[in-house]
Amino acid sequence: MSKALLLFFLLTASFSLGAQTFSVSGNVTDAENNMPLPQVNIVVKGTTKGVVTDFDGNYIIESVSTGDVLVFSYIGFSTRFVVLGTQQTVNISLEPNYENLNEIVVVGYGSQVKKEVTGAVSSIGAKTIEDLKPLNAAQALQGTTSGINVTPQGGAPGAEANIRIRGIATNRNNAPLIILDGFQYEGGLNSINPEDIENITVLKDAQAAIYGTIAANGVVLVTTKSGRKNQKPKIQYDAYTGIQETTRKLPVLNATEYAVLLNESYANAGQALPFPDISNLGKGTNWQDEVFRQAPVTNHNLSITGGEEKIHYSLGASHLDQEGIIGGDKADFRRSTARISLNADISEKLSVSTKLFYSRVKRHNINSFSLGSVLFNAANIAPVIDPSTANLDNTISLGNEVVNPLTQIDNTFNEYVTNRLSGTIQATLKYIRNMELQARFGFNTSNSRNREFAPIYNYGAGKIYTRTDNMVTLNKINDNDYTFDLFNTYSNVLADHHKVTFMLGMTAYKQYGEGLGGTRTGVQANSWKFADFNTATGSGDNQTNNSYAYDLRRLSYFTRLQYAFKNKYLFSAMIRRDASTLFAPEHRVAYFPSASAGWVVSEEDFFNDTGAVNFLKLRASYGVLGNDRIPTFGYLSLLNGEATYVLGNDQSLVNGYALGRLANPGIKWEEAKKFDVGLDLQLFDNKIEIIADYYRNVRENLLISNIPVSGILGTGAPGAEGPIVNAGTVENQGLEFAVNYNQTFDNGFNISAGYNIATLHNKATRVNNGTGYYEGGAFSVGQPMPARMEVGKPLGYFYGYRTDGIFQTQDEVEAHPSQKALGAEARPGDIRYVDVNGDGVIDAKDRTDLGNPIPKVTMGLNLSLQYKGFDFSAYSFANLGNDIVRNYERDQPNVNKMNYRLNRWTGPGTGNSVPRVTTEPTTNHVFSDFFVEDGSFARIQSITLGYTIPDSFIKKSGLEKFRIYTKVDNVHTFTRYSGYDPTASSGDPIGSGIDYGFYPVPRTYIIGVNLQF
Repeated sequence: MSKALLLFFLLTASFSLGAQTFSVSGNVTDAENNMPLPQVNIVVKGTTKGVVTDFDGNYIIESVSTGDVLVFSYIGFSTRFVVLGTQQTVNISLEPNYENLNEIVVVGYGSQVKKEVTGAVSSIGAKTIEDLKPLNAAQALQGTTSGINVTPQGGAPGAEANIRIRGIATNRNNAPLIILDGFQYEGGLNSINPEDIENITVLKDAQAAIYGTIAANGVVLVTTKSGRKNQKPKIQYDAYTGIQETTRKLPVLNATEYAVLLNESYANAGQALPFPDISNLGKGTNWQDEVFRQAPVTNHNLSITGGEEKIHYSLGASHLDQEGIIGGDKADFRRSTARISLNADISEKLSVSTKLFYSRVKRHNINSFSLGSVLFNAANIAPVIDPSTANLDNTISLGNEVVNPLTQIDNTFNEYVTNRLSGTIQATLKYIRNMELQARFGFNTSNSRNREFAPIYNYGAGKIYTRTDNMVTLNKINDNDYTFDLFNTYSNVLADHHKVTFMLGMTAYKQYGEGLGGTRTGVQANSWKFADFNTATGSGDNQTNNSYAYDLRRLSYFTRLQYAFKNKYLFSAMIRRDASTLFAPEHRVAYFPSASAGWVVSEEDFFNDTGAVNFLKLRASYGVLGNDRIPTFGYLSLLNGEATYVLGNDQSLVNGYALGRLANPGIKWEEAKKFDVGLDLQLFDNKIEIIADYYRNVRENLLISNIPVSGILGTGAPGAEGPIVNAGTVENQGLEFAVNYNQTFDNGFNISAGYNIATLHNKATRVNNGTGYYEGGAFSVGQPMPARMEVGKPLGYFYGYRTDGIFQTQDEVEAHPSQKALGAEARPGDIRYVDVNGDGVIDAKDRTDLGNPIPKVTMGLNLSLQYKGFDFSAYSFANLGNDIVRNYERDQPNVNKMNYRLNRWTGPGTGNSVPRVTTEPTTNHVFSDFFVEDGSFARIQSITLGYTIPDSFIKKSGLEKFRIYTKVDNVHTFTRYSGYDPTASSGDPIGSGIDYGFYPVPRTYIIGVNLQF
């Protein structure tokens, strides 16, 4: 019996052991197009057992057991984990991982494996752009890339964005160069459909020197989507609709509060009270509620991609319709785009490709910021006035420019239309082994027209917007440019260890165009419908015509050497020669060299790979780059000044032309000398990536205009100016740090997170214009310019009077230096200014540094989660350490005020921060730190929650993917700034931190759908 039992248990055990192992087979495909994926790695987790898929994506793996975890990994795709049960067939679809696809980095006239890049390069992929779905592609760079600050030029529909790479370096144009699929693009990122973009790469250091004279502000390389070989046709439709609203309203006074303060201000000046009875005023009109509204935004995007063995293609079209939260369809933006991308292999050696882009932008504008804007009027008009009161006669006097903002909107008529066609055609010839010749022709042609109409209207006596005759303005502009590139590339690996890539090429660039415009009065029926020249019958000085034409050219030669020894010692050097017609013949040519090196420490034999550190690279770069964005013909004197001449026998006076700006034949390029040292680090099976950089950029030969010269030389005539001279230097330096984390867990849960931070120290080191400073910006009316460029100070720092509280008694006034030089003698309750130079009087010599408009620190924090069909993403960014000038309050006695004025001084000891109210002259409105606020902020830029319907539910419908999502943009801004929006900026390098009442960036609630067929 015992022997029988023993035999039974042995048989059972052997059967069980045999049942524990089995084989699994299946097929691996691309989730986007269902095409098979060859060479996919499949391993049993925790072992060395594994196989790879064949050409058709098939695999068989032997001797696996229930509970084993199969790991499917393939470069460019997200890793998948599958826990085995008893199934013997496992078919897998891998999702493309766009961040991994960015392992190939575009570096200008070519590409490079990311691990071999020796410069400071940042890149974002289609996944990030898809998550953010920005209206303007530039917004995708904010908070996602270190050292890049993007500020909108307001929240009006179609507003462009200011992109600043590693600070502000010039007192002129700081915009980076945009390269779209290899050619220079002057249309602005707002004219490109963001959903057409595959990736955006930013060259921040000397790596950009390959573009020479146009690269000093950094380079933004935009690569659009293409099809792939052997891809069945895939149709994708994306759409969303949403509602926009303002995120903020200024805290102004209601009618009762307004009347109380106005009565007090009149009483303090010994005048009769304008509101003897305030009991029935109530809250009155909230003018911001009247002008702000909810506004719709919709977007549709359709794309078709596919390919065969020899040809692949991508087609797309989109339409965006955005109305304004002020003005509605009188402040809208409509963008329609179409594109085609086609790649074909003509033979084994010759391939050709083309990409064409068409965009049509149609928009209507209202005056969205500064003196006289709709928001300016809404903030300053009295709350005791009824919204239906269009003519402000017989109401309280508000000065000559404040009008009813609703009437202003009603009387705003304009239309701007731009049609743009851009494209590139490229041929690549592999004519001998390791040699490749590329020829590329890129072009832009843009036709713009605008029509504006100002009707006859009486806003009230003395109002500057009142018109007794109407006026129509028409302009038509044609802008063109083309770029021709021809470059030869040699690539080889010598003796197994020496990887060499050598490129030699040339670029010819031409930009040309013309414009024609004019104005006429006397439009029939005083109607926008008839606003054209053929219906305008007016006469006189307002019947004007103007035209212009331009033709600028540049010829460049360049070469670059990239070398890697054993994949651990890296070197790159380049030089570019540019010749430009913007400069006089003797200064037309310049050379721009750069070099960079890298050391992949983790490839060294002595490097102890403990498993924690997977990759470590040290790198450094230095180069000289140029900036030719200067006024045209600065080296010539033009007849664009004005003069009056005595002519003829009767000695009559005749208006004519005179020399304008004086010539400077020695004008030359600005030069940017850029140094960078950094490291790239990958940790814990490449789950964590760390990038750190220190940089120092010195911009020399900045162009300073209107240099003081003797009037004998001709600067006395109206319109005449002093010459432009290379007389300035600005330095930027700082640190950048970014850490990214990406991991997929066994249950399919994926988390991606990124944090970046950058510091910036900016200062001018040379201003050699005869005065030692250069001014800009504006504050109130008739006051000196409040921003400066000056040695030792940040570019555009604020310059005015420092305050020291409020005078409490007359004794304090008499004990303090006189402030009469500022416009009036001080009285108790007035602002007390600091005698900075100690000369016993407060005057213009006491103006001093009041703040810095440039953020000292920028950062971004982003998170993405995926689990089964759900996806979640959140993006945020912050600017710290910058100041903003509050310049949207009108200095008139009867306009409305911000509610902080309720805390005004009313007697000794009642307050030491807000001055008294009065209608008599005071010095309380001169530019001082009273109007300067901390502009630091943190913004939750976007939150998205989506769900992808499982395949089992959509197969019968013919869909391959069905995703729905909801999204909120501009979720919340954390700031102490009291204005509408701390992010908006004019973009002016000197005066950028002055808030003229910018149109706030709206909060948008969106619901959308992604469909794939």
